[in-house]
Amino acid sequence: MRGDANPNPWNTRRALLYGGAIGLVAAAFKLLAPWRAPHSITQIVEELIGAALAFALLCGLAAALRNCIASRLIGPKIQ
Repeated sequence: MRGDANPNPWNTRRALLYGGAIGLVAAAFKLLAPWRAPHSITQIVEELIGAALAFALLCGLAAALRNCIASRLIGPKIQ
């Protein structure tokens, strides 16, 4: 473990927002692929919302896991 590791918790809300934005962009690129058939508006909206929620949860869980690990492993060494 590095001695200069930052014990401050990551902002989970910010991770959720960034993850949602990444999910929207990823779904938009997927929907714009030239080899895909045209979709209805409901399918497009479902795909965008699903990807945004999935990426947001993934990033939020990663931030929460990092905070848990940091508080248990890094925190006691600094105090």
